[in-house]
Amino acid sequence: MPSKVLIVEDEVNIVISLEFVMGQAGYEVAVARTGKDALEQLASFNPDVVLLDVMLPGINGFDILQHIRQDACLQNTAVIMLTAKGREVEVAKGLALGANAYITKPFSNRELLAEVRRHLGVSDHHETTI
Repeated sequence: MPSKVLIVEDEVNIVISLEFVMGQAGYEVAVARTGKDALEQLASFNPDVVLLDVMLPGINGFDILQHIRQDACLQNTAVIMLTAKGREVEVAKGLALGANAYITKPFSNRELLAEVRRHLGVSDHHETTI
């Protein structure tokens, strides 16, 4: 059964790119474009990894991260913050709230995929070229 990746992002072009990359890597993918959608997807999709933007319509990424870390059913879910908010204070906040990694935009698809694989415990030896 493939690992599940939830993409929480409101920029359509980034969503399309991430969906393609994660799908090509063999992951089952779901997308949430708002904070409210993200909370619903977390409950129904039960992802292994969440790619989480900070700036979202409605509930922001930091609040969603707190929700994930307080939900016993999601305690093993890896959260990779993927955001343009790259100041030290924001990175520190994301990591303090329990993010497994913090990647700033623009990002490399190869690096992001390596980070997803790292948190899923998958070796990069058979990496596909993107």
